[in-house]
Amino acid sequence: MTRWIRHQRACAAAAAAFALLGAAACGDSDGGDSNSGYGTDPTTADSSESASPSEAPSAADTASLATATDDDHGEFLVDNDGFALYLFTTDTPDTPTCYDTCATAWPPLLTDTADVTAGGAVDAALIGTAERTDGTMQVTYNGWPLYYYTEDDEPGETEGQGVQSVWYLVAPNGDANTTDN
Repeated sequence: MTRWIRHQRACAAAAAAFALLGAAACGDSDGGDSNSGYGTDPTTADSSESASPSEAPSAADTASLATATDDDHGEFLVDNDGFALYLFTTDTPDTPTCYDTCATAWPPLLTDTADVTAGGAVDAALIGTAERTDGTMQVTYNGWPLYYYTEDDEPGETEGQGVQSVWYLVAPNGDANTTDN
């Protein structure tokens, strides 16, 4: 077997192990702190904050918010590419608490400017930003820091709705969209 094939197999095995570890950290409430929603304490922020995974939707220099509607959840916020946005009910107004392992599963919607555009039923008066511990700016809506969910692979997916009863889609009025038909 060539060195290249062994290297590829080793990388695949490492990726599989990392995926299993990530799933355990973000899994059900049996796996960790039942208040956290993903298995670790989100309030334990440090300067080594995780960046958004490369497979997660990334924010543009200027973020843009719009709305989408589906039969299960009604109307909710999405980014400019149609990816669902979530709020974390343990956050406090304009203060993100999802860092490290949490931010790997729930990447923040970041922007390079406070000028975030609005479309659809988005109320531009509810849009803001909050500074994260690494100095980046996270988009907020009605004070709630906004996040993606890495399990949403395509625009319009809402796999993060209701996870651990702390992650919810965001309604156009700025509240948690707890609709689940």
